[in-house]
Amino acid sequence: MQKAMLDALVEEATRKSGLIWVGIAEQPPRAVWHVWNDGGAYVVVGAGEQELPGIDAVHTVTVTVRSKDKGGRLVTWTAKPRAVVPDGQEWTTVVALLHAQRLNPPDGEEQPKRWRQHNVVYRLEPTGLVTERPGSMPAGSQAAAPLETPATTRGRLPFVIGKATGRKRARERSGG
Repeated sequence: MQKAMLDALVEEATRKSGLIWVGIAEQPPRAVWHVWNDGGAYVVVGAGEQELPGIDAVHTVTVTVRSKDKGGRLVTWTAKPRAVVPDGQEWTTVVALLHAQRLNPPDGEEQPKRWRQHNVVYRLEPTGLVTERPGSMPAGSQAAAPLETPATTRGRLPFVIGKATGRKRARERSGG
C-alpha cells in the first residue's frame, strides 16, 4: 500500500472510532477514548480519567484501531506521545474538542480546569509506521492468555421448589 493511502487509512479509521487501544512497552494495550485533530489523536490521562501508565517514559506507543462497521481490528500504527502544554493555542483547541466528546463529566463545565490541574493531555503523533492493516494481519488470534486467579466455578445449584429439573423435563419430553 502506498504511504498516502496508509496515512489516509490511519486518519479515517482513528477519526471514526470511539475507542483506540494504546500499547505501551510490554503492557497489554488499554482502551481509551480520544479525539482526532490536525493529524493526531489526543487523549486525557490521569486522575479521574483514563490511565496509561508509563506513557511519559516511552518514545513510541502502538495504537490499534477497530473497524467502525465490523468491530474487528482494522489497523495498528506507531505513534510518538507528546504532552500538550496547558494554556497554549493547541491546548485551547484540543481541550474544547475533548470536553465536547467526554461523556458524563463528573464536574460538568469545570472539567477543563480539572484537566489543567490534575491531568495530562497527550497528542499521539503518527510516525508513518503501520504494523497491521487489511491484507497484512498476523495469522494467530492475538488473544491474551487469561490471568491467574483464585476464582473457581461454582458447585451444584441449590434445590429450587417448583422448578423442573433437567432430568424431569427430559422424561416429560420422551413420554416416560
